[in-house]
Amino acid sequence: MIKAVIIDDEPLAREVVKEYLLGFPQIEVAQECNDGFEGLKAIQQHQPDLVFLDIQMPKITGFEMLELVEKLPAVIFTTAFEEHAIRAFEVNAVDYLLKPFSAERFEKAVQKWLDHFHKPAEMPDTNALLEAAAATPLQNNRVVIRLNGKIKIIPVSEIHYLEAADDYVKVVTHEGSFLKNKTMAFFEKTLDPAQFTRVHRSYILNINQVTRIEPYEKENHLAILRSGAKVLVSKTGYPKLKAALGL
Repeated sequence: MIKAVIIDDEPLAREVVKEYLLGFPQIEVAQECNDGFEGLKAIQQHQPDLVFLDIQMPKITGFEMLELVEKLPAVIFTTAFEEHAIRAFEVNAVDYLLKPFSAERFEKAVQKWLDHFHKPAEMPDTNALLEAAAATPLQNNRVVIRLNGKIKIIPVSEIHYLEAADDYVKVVTHEGSFLKNKTMAFFEKTLDPAQFTRVHRSYILNINQVTRIEPYEKENHLAILRSGAKVLVSKTGYPKLKAALGL
């Protein structure tokens, strides 16, 4: 049997997916979930082959939930997201279904996936989908992190700075630092440039946290933050920081 998980905060929407799946007896619904928290646990527990996923849900979005999944399953979005926004993901998602969708449209999406079920190398790159999704305003106002088996949501306004840490990025706030499995280039591209500036190859700085800038060795500088933290500013990062601060 092929295992599937349905994640949608609307009970009626979940019922529609289950009803349409009756036409595919080889697919078993391992669990249906009301939000991304439940969905993440269900994916970890059941390791499904396929997930039917809503995008806009309470607590965390479908995209944010996928960022926290270690081994990504195939995903078919079932969403009321406006069509012009979802087009950016079309090339990378297995498929998406814009609510309300017909049984025929549903069958086409599932069959598209089944045709490639035994050819995983031909499947679209879900990681590329997440990169595209993160470039939308929906994702730009917070960072979602797994911490000791729990999910922590950090508003970007609370971030003091970000620091490169091998394959991770250290997100530093007044509460401490948290590791996110992303790249500095990813954050540089997605964070609001009016608020965050890449001041060094290893640092992205929230300019609202800067209290002063001091000279440092060679042609570098130090940005002194409200917290007292000192962030290294490179020779090339210095003029970018001055411009961002309006100096």
